Amino acid sequence: MNNHKKFRLIGFCSVSALALVVQGTAQAYTLEVGDTTADIYGYAKLDLIYDVDADLGNTVNRNAILLDDQAGPEGHTTLHAYQSRLGFTTSTPAGGSELKTTIEGDFFGGGGGSFRLRHAYGEWSGLLGGQTWSNFGGFLGMNPTIDFTPQPGLGNAGRQAQLRYTVEGFSVALEDPENLGGSPLADATKSQLPDLTLRYQGGVDGFDYGASAMLRRLQYDTTGTTDSGKDSAFGWGLALEASARVAEGVTLRGSLTHGDGIGGYLEGTPAAPAYLDPATGELETISATGGTLGITAAAGPGNVTLGYGVARADLDEAVAAGAVADSANEKFQAVHLNYIWSPIRNVTYGIEAGYHSRQVVDGRDGDALRLQGMVMYRF
Repeated sequence: MNNHKKFRLIGFCSVSALALVVQGTAQAYTLEVGDTTADIYGYAKLDLIYDVDADLGNTVNRNAILLDDQAGPEGHTTLHAYQSRLGFTTSTPAGGSELKTTIEGDFFGGGGGSFRLRHAYGEWSGLLGGQTWSNFGGFLGMNPTIDFTPQPGLGNAGRQAQLRYTVEGFSVALEDPENLGGSPLADATKSQLPDLTLRYQGGVDGFDYGASAMLRRLQYDTTGTTDSGKDSAFGWGLALEASARVAEGVTLRGSLTHGDGIGGYLEGTPAAPAYLDPATGELETISATGGTLGITAAAGPGNVTLGYGVARADLDEAVAAGAVADSANEKFQAVHLNYIWSPIRNVTYGIEAGYHSRQVVDGRDGDALRLQGMVMYRF
């Protein structure tokens, strides 16, 4: 499959990795204008959600999970079509290579209901510029889910502005420092340098693997205010992921992510990348670790997937310094069991049970069960 078709296939599927289970070759409306080929693609998707416990929103918001000592209404039904998507790609021969562009959006802006930009980038001769998946994250360790929120613990593949160069399996990128990774403080955050990400991906005989690294500089500066002060710290992150086809129709996948000051580069992170020590005025990084594990097996016209993900932040020093409350989130976990199938080409159905939990620093925890179905029509 050439790179153009790979990008098109990824575009059909959400960050929840539905690409792993959609059957058949993706279709699109293709136009030929001179040397340029343009494809228009998208889908309409209905999500049918029942939250047995707390209302977790249009897509799972783990902060909404009630702790065991908290009371709240239970049983909530939600139907929405916000994940529905529209995009187009172009491909033009240029200078001995292909000039490719992609623009794509959906309706999950503002948490649901507003059109938002997902991808807007061009690529020529290995150089990519624009907004697309972060170079730090990948999809090999991502378990397919119907819910739009991926399982916690992955190297985050969220979309952000970047300049990336790729040669064979290696890629390096300069990425937006104020978006995906998150800011150490709500106010007075300062960004002088872009985040640096590196990734290598390869495979052999049904085994695919990826390794990523991230380096960033975190800063705050309150010069000119009554609380004048400034400091900086370096953050870093590492991510490993793999998938293996161990038998006909059976795929195992997993990932491990760790970093100090990693922030949102860890999918589902419970904490900010750093905190300000009130006693010393210094910016201190927060370490966090996560991982995923899952199995997908072919069954009838579709696939069954069982997956697990966890993300945990080390907040002991931040709490001891008085910078973080002992009621702050410390760990998120999720278990998904789903069946996704296609009775005919370009029509996909799915059912899923998702078990989600959160734990705060003082040891209290809570959980929530979400039942979800979907109907998706692609073009």
